Amino acid sequence: MQHLEHDRLIFLALGESEADNADRTHLDACSHCRAELAGLREVAGLGRSTQSLRDLPDPPEHLWQGITAEIRTAEQLPTLTTARPQPADQRDGPVAPRSRRPRRWVRYAVTAVAAAAVGIAGTAAVLREGTPPPPPVTASAQLAAYGSTPPQARGDARVLGTGELHLHVANLPPVSGYYEVWLINPRNMEMFSIGVLGGGSDVLLPLPPNVDLGQYSVVDVSAEQFDNNTAHSGDSLLRGSLTG
Repeated sequence: MQHLEHDRLIFLALGESEADNADRTHLDACSHCRAELAGLREVAGLGRSTQSLRDLPDPPEHLWQGITAEIRTAEQLPTLTTARPQPADQRDGPVAPRSRRPRRWVRYAVTAVAAAAVGIAGTAAVLREGTPPPPPVTASAQLAAYGSTPPQARGDARVLGTGELHLHVANLPPVSGYYEVWLINPRNMEMFSIGVLGGGSDVLLPLPPNVDLGQYSVVDVSAEQFDNNTAHSGDSLLRGSLTG
């Protein structure tokens, strides 16, 4: 049995995405993924529960040394794709370069590890900065199959208060190139790319700081080729309009 991607379980555990029918069906049948999701939710809960703790005594030095080791390990984990790939000879399906920017969930997880370690030792101190809450969602869109795309393809997009777009997709048809994410102005069909979706089902993409989502309100996922052409291919797979 193929398990759910670890990134997907992290988003579910942090509440940054809701389980769709395929996720629920898999979790009902897979004890491994259920256990991993439960563990991730426990870690995320520990992190969130420490937000109100302030001005408490420092823990023993050996605990901080262990926390530092956890941070170093977390920083070496792979990161989400955020940038468009340069054209290349890619024959094995969609790929994308990886960003060096640490994942948001790493910050949650590291803070939670610190809180758990301190609690076991009987010391009620946590990281000085506290644990950041999940970012607010300022707009969202349900993405549906577009054109000749199989109707079971779907997705959801959420604009976060951090200035990023969280995209989750399911059942996209395979392509020989890669998937690209666009924002479209439905009044004049002007559009621009905000990044690519790699081989996974979730991605965080930074939005331009001055983007007007009231005008560029349509989220589009297209199939693109490695052809040195930066324009939209015209082959849209999913589309949906942002509201909120």
